[in-house]
Amino acid sequence: MATRKITITLPEDLVESIKERVDARGVSAYIAAAAAHQDEMDRLRELADRLEDEYGPVTDDEQQAALDRLAAIDDWHDARQSRSDEAA
Repeated sequence: MATRKITITLPEDLVESIKERVDARGVSAYIAAAAAHQDEMDRLRELADRLEDEYGPVTDDEQQAALDRLAAIDDWHDARQSRSDEAA
């Protein structure tokens, strides 16, 4: 992937906090990962807005059904991981 050097301004305490977690060359990677994450969240919000415009808002029942499905997936994964750990 091509990269481009830019100049950004950050609060000094934030820079120091990041430097405590990574070496000098890791600062750019850390900032790039944070920017990529924010870009993904922005794109997801744009998609959600377009879907809401087209299909209407998600109802409370639909949201709860989605949360219930995610909980079931988590339970399945945890049970599978427990069986795998017991076999090891």
